[in-house]
Amino acid sequence: MLVLSAILPGAGHIARGEWRKGLPILLGWGILLGLLWLTWERIQALLGARRTGIDAYIALATVGILLALLWGWALYDLRVRARRPAGARGDSQWAIAARHFRRNKLAMAGLGVMLLLYLVTLLTPLLAPYDPSVQGDIVTTRYLAPGTEHWMGTDKFGRDVYSRVLYGSRISLTIGFIAVGIAVVLGTAVGAVAGYFGGKTDSILMRFTDMMLSFPRLVLLIVVIALFTPSIWLVVVVLGLTGWMNNARIVRGEVLSLREREFIQAAKALGMGDGRIILRHVIPNTLAPIIVSATLLIGQTILTEAALSFLGLGVQPPTPSWGNMISDGRDALINAWWISTFPGLAIVFTVTAFNLLGDGLRDALDPRLRI
Repeated sequence: MLVLSAILPGAGHIARGEWRKGLPILLGWGILLGLLWLTWERIQALLGARRTGIDAYIALATVGILLALLWGWALYDLRVRARRPAGARGDSQWAIAARHFRRNKLAMAGLGVMLLLYLVTLLTPLLAPYDPSVQGDIVTTRYLAPGTEHWMGTDKFGRDVYSRVLYGSRISLTIGFIAVGIAVVLGTAVGAVAGYFGGKTDSILMRFTDMMLSFPRLVLLIVVIALFTPSIWLVVVVLGLTGWMNNARIVRGEVLSLREREFIQAAKALGMGDGRIILRHVIPNTLAPIIVSATLLIGQTILTEAALSFLGLGVQPPTPSWGNMISDGRDALINAWWISTFPGLAIVFTVTAFNLLGDGLRDALDPRLRI
């Protein structure tokens, strides 16, 4: 079986009758090889250009890493299963949560869509047929309806909407991921310190958090961004610095119960410092609600970024993002509906996927919600 999987990943699982594992590996391997074959001319053009951007190398590296991961996972899984005693199965809390998560079909669908979206962002240079910023002949190529040459039509400048949606996904998803990373780190730090020390420290930090929550976020974002020159990194930082409050309150609630547990008291009795206890014992035990909160926050952040771009205060043209694409098509919603419809649908599917994933993680990681 190992030899068979070494030649063709997934074939060894299929030969053992494990179609649910082997077929996805085999299909993934075939799709990646097919993508390389179909886009070989584009790959040569990208690598042969005078100014080869890092995007092309990232796309090629992504394909290579995925091929290696599929091949390695197929061999590793067969070898581990061959050595594992019959009936042996891990019973850690994470393994139990993973089993419950896999039973949730909607959550698995959300996870699949999310992984597909981030895979598309990495492979965009190979998938996009046109440059998203290059304008065509406005007389002959503007407002072309979806067809075989332009799958999602063109906009008022003759730019391919499909290519712009793909490149816009990179902007929107990257902003959402990095901004949520900033918010989670800041919120976790504030919540952990407030909950662990309590007293005046807790009161000061939580009153500051309540004050930040009292400001309408969109209005605060508009004021801050309007004071500076709008840019992608400014949007990322501002979204991160205005989205940490709910996560801080969640972490504080968890830490208030954790600080009285026996293992925290034992760590104090052994002479461990407060910083070490927070980093090594408190925060790791709050990862479950943090993961759920971060997953749900990514969808909200993408919507906020789209709203800012729609208002002209987010990502600036000609760089495409889903929000400014919708704004570009608002003047032609009847005659050229596709300009705003396709990026709008992308936002809907993306936010829905993250919400389904967050709900599934919440149900899987909370023992009280497991069925």
